[in-house]
Amino acid sequence: MLRLSDMRQKEVVNIDNGTRIGLIYDFEIDLNSGDVSAIIIPGEGKILNFFGKSQDLIIPWENIIKIGTDIILVDLKYSRK
Repeated sequence: MLRLSDMRQKEVVNIDNGTRIGLIYDFEIDLNSGDVSAIIIPGEGKILNFFGKSQDLIIPWENIIKIGTDIILVDLKYSRK
């Protein structure tokens, strides 16, 4: 079993281009089913995951390929520079 709090400590990496996207700071949960529907990565330039101008990156749960010990692999056609 995996806890959401454990997932927040894992680095998210895009397998499409190998870039590190960041750490999870929040989740979207489907209130009808109780399932996690997406993970949320803070936008660039945010301080303490709160202040900043960039929009958050929402990654649908379907885009998660593998949850490892330290890393979460996602498949996105996205590149954060």
